[in-house]
Amino acid sequence: MSTNHSLDLKKLSAAGFLISVGIVFGDIGTSPLYTFKAIIKDTPVNSALVLGSVSAIFWTLFFQTTLKYVIITLKADNNGEGGIFSLYTLIRRYKKWLIIPAILGGSFLIADSIITPPISVASAVEGLKMQYPDLPVIPIVLAIITLLFLLQSLGSNKIGKIFGPAMMVWFTMIGVMGMYALSKDFSVLKAINPVYAYRFIADYPGGFWLLGAVFLCTTGAEALYSDLGHCGRKNIEASWTFIKICLVLCYFGQAAWLINHEGLVLGDTNSFFAMMPEWMFYPAVIIATLAAIIASQALISGTFTLFNEAMRLNLFPRLTVFYPSEVRGQLYIPAINWALFTGCIGAVLYFRESKNMEAAFGLSVTLTMLMTTILLIFYMYSKRSNLFLIIALTLLFLTIETTFLIANLQKFKEGGFITLFLG
Repeated sequence: MSTNHSLDLKKLSAAGFLISVGIVFGDIGTSPLYTFKAIIKDTPVNSALVLGSVSAIFWTLFFQTTLKYVIITLKADNNGEGGIFSLYTLIRRYKKWLIIPAILGGSFLIADSIITPPISVASAVEGLKMQYPDLPVIPIVLAIITLLFLLQSLGSNKIGKIFGPAMMVWFTMIGVMGMYALSKDFSVLKAINPVYAYRFIADYPGGFWLLGAVFLCTTGAEALYSDLGHCGRKNIEASWTFIKICLVLCYFGQAAWLINHEGLVLGDTNSFFAMMPEWMFYPAVIIATLAAIIASQALISGTFTLFNEAMRLNLFPRLTVFYPSEVRGQLYIPAINWALFTGCIGAVLYFRESKNMEAAFGLSVTLTMLMTTILLIFYMYSKRSNLFLIIALTLLFLTIETTFLIANLQKFKEGGFITLFLG
């Protein structure tokens, strides 16, 4: 059974492409719901802020997601499997201490997965507050998350069949709607010039600290590598091309809408929903909520896989594991499911609004990415890659990730201490 799957996974196929769109990119794909909201907060909209931040988003997606994860890290596969523990398995014979970054990276990734379902579901449902300011969001979010965890024991095979098509609708929608908003002001495309990102960090008041919010655009990159075993490298690479175009259009579309509302204080307004024509509002909220649920599902499945690998490496006590379907790599760990459920419910009740979760979100992922970089250096060295290339890439990624880490450290007191403590 699994050999057929692995043979299929090595090839690029329409089914593999669709599965990748459905399960690999949910987390990074729902980031446009809250990234700009986290950057702008209560500041009146101004062009230096919008152009600088959209430029920083564009280059973060290029360096962190495309270059580091899609082009380089995906090549480090352990018999078709990906993720930080698979990477550690490939290099553990070189240095004993490499177990430390592997454990830290895995732990912080799991900690962040407790805040991902609440933030994506809450951001989608909160879209309705633009029309119904008094809507009680918390009970709706709690109901959705409860249902999601109750369904885990069935396996995602049955529901998994709708993931690909549903996420295809989501990415096409954000791309088309981004293009619609962008068509009203193409001048924002000048922000592709990295000078805007540089000025934003160096000159804009507090611009450096806003990088913690910019970082939210790439928080799903680590999960992309973890899902290598489910989809195969070629399928992930091909689908990323389509997804990145949709994401970039969506971010620049929001930037165009924001620039045309200079001086506005956003409040409950979300530029993601606001940039769309009025008739699209309700369908967009429904599709966004569905996408947030699918993103959460993919993350929960990824967490099960991570714990299973940790148990195989004797890094975690043995727990009961169920295999609810025939599909390769699908498993269900009841103890982890209910621990994650408790964490997610706790996060919703503690933070209450997505804007409070944005503050805590991302700090632990920066640490995971730094740990992956350390392991990746040893992996490239073990493959006898060009030494100059290893040094250049090491300096590049360590500089970017250390910068993000420092900017994210201000989230510690705003709730980041929770994910760090859990990690």
